[in-house]
Amino acid sequence: MPPTENAHIAVGRRKTAVARVKLVPGTGKIFVNDVPHYEYFPLVSIQNELFKPFEATETQGKYDVYAMVDGGGLSGQAGAVRLAIARALVYEGEEFRLRLRAAGVLTRDPRMVERKKYGRKKARKRFQWTKR
Repeated sequence: MPPTENAHIAVGRRKTAVARVKLVPGTGKIFVNDVPHYEYFPLVSIQNELFKPFEATETQGKYDVYAMVDGGGLSGQAGAVRLAIARALVYEGEEFRLRLRAAGVLTRDPRMVERKKYGRKKARKRFQWTKR
């Protein structure tokens, strides 16, 4: 992440992924782990997740994003980056909060993987019952 003044840093989490994002005024480039976002996230549907906070606040192309992501899979990492971008935009301007909240990108998704229970095959799946 390049050190710059008037940058806003935020943290986002989703499942087991953690993203640290630096938001700086720029031209709209997004780098994830020092790689352009379209190379790091190959699926277009996942790439579009990153732009939802900018679409909600109508700030496309005004900020560059430098994200460091750790843990989880691609979907969880994209959700973590999205939340971190939304939080950084709130630091940029408090007037963005209502629009981001209405778009649903400011809420941390609490869903996590349920732990496996003893005596079961997975968290809820049971072993097959045999009558005889």
